[in-house]
Parts: sequence; structure tokens; C-alpha cells
Amino acid sequence: MENLHDKRKIYEKSQLLENQIKENPMEQFRNWFLDASENPDVSEANAMAISTLEDDGCPRTRMVLLKSYTWEGFVFYTNYNSRKGKAIESNKKACLHFFWPTLERQIIIKADLERLPENLSDGYFHSRPKGSQLGAVVSPQSQVIPDRDFLENKLKELEKEFEHKEVPRPENWGGYLAKPYEIEFWQGRPNRLHDRIIYERQEDYNWKISRLAP
Repeated sequence: MENLHDKRKIYEKSQLLENQIKENPMEQFRNWFLDASENPDVSEANAMAISTLEDDGCPRTRMVLLKSYTWEGFVFYTNYNSRKGKAIESNKKACLHFFWPTLERQIIIKADLERLPENLSDGYFHSRPKGSQLGAVVSPQSQVIPDRDFLENKLKELEKEFEHKEVPRPENWGGYLAKPYEIEFWQGRPNRLHDRIIYERQEDYNWKISRLAP
């Protein structure tokens, strides 16, 4: 067994104090996201983990890409028939997680999920490269397939079929809006006394802001 006790670093790049934060967490998110996206050492600022609850009661986490964010929440796209999609339809809540180690920051978001209107999913689908569009048609996401050739052969068939035609968006593929009701911002600090600021949505849709012990 490898001993990992001494694998640690000192967090000292920044701080998160009450006099620095925004009243609305989406504005605070925007500031931190811009910091991450403009940092050359962050390869994919919009990469986020999303955890959903499966039928056996165990959460399942995977990485997806955030495609947009608004004052309402966070938008991502998926196959509605995937394990992720089925879990969301069964329990329309999820936890989103951003981790930017270069900045010593993470954000944890608890949200209610709802499908985007079809016209918005259509618009995004047709803005993607054609190869990505075909990939969404080819893949029966999360289902067991015989081998890699199954995908490659199906892709070749569809490339010929749609060589000079628009690829229709599959009915089982589209977007979700994750509407946050709790957002925690975590900033690494020395001696493990990290800054943790949490926003909790109230019934009047204002936000209660608190500091959590690290």
C-alpha cells in the first residue's frame, strides 16, 4: 500500500472574504469562471462534475461540459436515455462541482433540473461540428454495445447518409437547465483554514450568505 500521508500542498494564492463577495452567487460564479477561463494553466474551465442519484440509492458522478450560464442557472446537454438522463428524470436534482486546482478553488452547486425547450436544444445541436452531431446519433449512450467497430461502422454509414444533408437532432438528446438553490465557494487557505462561503436560496428568491468552518 502506498503511503500518501505526505502528499500535500500549501494553499496560499488567494482569499475569499465577506467584503469581497457579490450578493448574487451567479455574479460571484461569473467572476470566478472568468478568472479560470482566462488562466492559461486551466485547460477546460467549463469542465464540471455532475452527480445524480441512481435507483440503488448510490450517487453517480461524471464529467460534462458547461455550455452556458445565465442568472437562472447552468446549462449542459446529454442523451436523455443515458444513465445520467434517466437518473435526472427519476430525481430532478443534481450536484455540480467545479475544481480549478491552479487557482485553489472549487464550487459546489445543488440544483433543480428541468429540460430546455426543444428550440434551444435544436439551436445548440446544429451549432456543433457535424462530427459531434453524428456522434450523438450514433451512440446509444450508456447501453452495452458489442465492440468499438459497432460505433465506427455506424458512423461511416451515417457520414454517407448525411453527407449533403442536415443532421436532425435526436428526440432523446437535448439540454438541461440546472437551477441552483445552494452554491458554495471554496478558496484554499494556509493551515487548512480554507474559506467557505455558502449561498442558500430563500423562499423570496433572495440569497442567504453564510461562512462555513473549513
